[in-house]
Amino acid sequence: MAGSYTEWVRTRTEDELLALLAARPDLGTPAPSTLRSLAARAASRTSLDRALGHLDAGTLQVLEALLALSHDGDPVDADRVAAALGAPEAGAAVGRVLDTARTAALVWDEGQGVRPAPGLDEVLGPYPAGLGPARDAAVPTASPDDLPPGARPILDALAWGPPVGVVPPPGTAPRQAVDELVEAGLLVRSDARHVLLPRDVGLALRGGRTHRAPDLAPPRPTGREVPRAGADAESAVAALETVRQVARLITAWDDGPPSVLRAGGLGVRDLRRTAALLETEEATAAFVVELAASAGLVSDDGEAPASYVPTTKADVWEETDDAGRWAWLAAAWRTSRRTPWQVGSRDEKGALRAPLSPELHRPWVPRLRAQVLDVLAAQPGTALDADDVLAVLRWHSPRTVPPEAALAGLLREASLLGVTGAGALSSPGHALAASSPSTEPVAAPDADLARALRAVLPAEVDEVLLQGDLTGIVPGRPSPALARLLDQAADVESRGAATTVRFSTTSVTRALDHGRSGAELLAELSARSPVPVPQALEYLVKDTARRHEAVRVGSATSYVRSADPTALAGLVEDPRLAGLGLVRLAPTVLAAAVPAAELHDVLRDRGLLSGLEGPDGRPLGPVRRTVRLERAAWSRRPAAAVRDTTAEARTALVARLRGTAPSADAAPDGGTPARVSASPGEVPSSTGAAVGQGANQPGDALALLHDALREGRTVLIEMVGGSGTLVRRELKPMRLDGGRLRALDPQREAELTIAVHRIASVEPLD
Repeated sequence: MAGSYTEWVRTRTEDELLALLAARPDLGTPAPSTLRSLAARAASRTSLDRALGHLDAGTLQVLEALLALSHDGDPVDADRVAAALGAPEAGAAVGRVLDTARTAALVWDEGQGVRPAPGLDEVLGPYPAGLGPARDAAVPTASPDDLPPGARPILDALAWGPPVGVVPPPGTAPRQAVDELVEAGLLVRSDARHVLLPRDVGLALRGGRTHRAPDLAPPRPTGREVPRAGADAESAVAALETVRQVARLITAWDDGPPSVLRAGGLGVRDLRRTAALLETEEATAAFVVELAASAGLVSDDGEAPASYVPTTKADVWEETDDAGRWAWLAAAWRTSRRTPWQVGSRDEKGALRAPLSPELHRPWVPRLRAQVLDVLAAQPGTALDADDVLAVLRWHSPRTVPPEAALAGLLREASLLGVTGAGALSSPGHALAASSPSTEPVAAPDADLARALRAVLPAEVDEVLLQGDLTGIVPGRPSPALARLLDQAADVESRGAATTVRFSTTSVTRALDHGRSGAELLAELSARSPVPVPQALEYLVKDTARRHEAVRVGSATSYVRSADPTALAGLVEDPRLAGLGLVRLAPTVLAAAVPAAELHDVLRDRGLLSGLEGPDGRPLGPVRRTVRLERAAWSRRPAAAVRDTTAEARTALVARLRGTAPSADAAPDGGTPARVSASPGEVPSSTGAAVGQGANQPGDALALLHDALREGRTVLIEMVGGSGTLVRRELKPMRLDGGRLRALDPQREAELTIAVHRIASVEPLD
């Protein structure tokens, strides 16, 4: 069995090393030069802190108990740890935890038990489980009957930690009790004002236990029971509403794209206008905007000045059904690194955070979102609030507890998107939680997600009941074709089991602007209504179409024509229109020097209800402002992440560290060979450095110095002297910090400080 942590790491098999690199990917980036370097990195504070950041409360308890029980120098087995936790029957569960920790090299084997990895005590703190420091030798414990008055309460107050107490003022009874406890060896002085309860005394006062109660299993909040049908029904309503709002946003930004702020993001006024358009509050509007951007449906067009416009992906998205649209949005939300809940708050400089601003990017959001979905999926049919979810997440990662605001924001987003219904994970939400997130931008709806939502959606209807008061009633969920028609030709008055819409001059004009003629609009409405088109609606459509067709705008750079000459009277002479360069070609035709779209907008502002037409005289729909797919906005660019070693790279790294090619110094049985010697300045091969005892590679040298520090051993150090020559000294390392080594020379009985970069090699003397 290996005699040190470093030797234990060096004797791991290839499979064990692969498992170690998979459990702690940071150990392979950058690639260590030798196995000794790998061991030194695994015991470093930075790597250990990163590894402990993802451990649950039960595993941390086991490691704390192991540290507390390892003060006597003997290895500890799983049964002893379980007994110290107060759960002697949980020996098997503790053994599984230790096996996982062993795979990650957080503990290592010695004899019939395990030891904590070097440096673990520094990361977990000086007082594991609230216990004080260990003493080199046991001190006799006084009998409770012999304790002075007032001494027992002092010990009881320090027993469960923290083990540090303040010394009472002189001349008082508590001070006398503290002094007598110090004399009895039950307390030790750390300085003039503080005393410490030694670890062995603390364990004795606790009855040998390291923790008040074991915490090996995650909490299970009771929550509120929600029938699956009820959750799915609410989920379907929320999903359809979000899809409708995103579609409305695309249409609105297609007609009038908002500007991009100089610092990036959407302005306050544009957010308010968007909220009014979507008929919701600004917080929900910000979420819809961020969701559309994350899905790649809207983007910065990159022009000067820049605007947010629909992308060509929006055309593909609009051609899918409601379930497909939702699946597209849900998949984008699953991997989004955006924090819409922070919109309206202020950053460290006091600036207001805006939607689509770069300030809302957080790389940890996808991981937290996945954790929240896992917690909800673990308790199906149960509505959990933010406090319930936080309690579970706090157990799973007590050293990296998520912010409460972020958790509440993610739960609200899940509700708006239909991932949850009535607070419980819905059937589509379960499908999303079980799906594999992709780092690639979403380009098509996920079939499984679409199928999950489609199963809970109400049946589509393809008819609207037209009424004489210019309203219509849709008795259910409209089909995509009917929804597009009504979105262009009518305005929603109310929503619910049935949707009520109203037709007006403005809404009919909007439909005509999208390329429909009056006759085509009436024919489509008639085909979708079980009753004839009411006379009032027919008159409204025909009259609006007549006025819409009365004035046409073309792009022969450009022109205006009208069947009624009086409609064009005064336009050429109007000084307010001088910038248009209008010229009368005929009583019913005017030419202009500006593009047709600009001429059309100016005439509309003047009160003329004009319509755009093409070269063939047929009405045109609005020209969609799109951006190229390859001009991806920040919301669709994969964010830079910490590079992880792939399985192939880990395999290659382990093969190099283990030295798959036969070496002249290798032992015949594959064990550890004899000492590898190297002349000063010679750099040994990776295989030699990995299996040898001495070290002249930087990583190996530091690893040997750390081992000597922990074990109090003397090493032979070869260093560059003041004259530039190599000097060999036997030294006992005392402190290694800030690139300098402070060591004791036993032969000269003197201390010296050496810059680490002047050390050529390190070799243990035992």
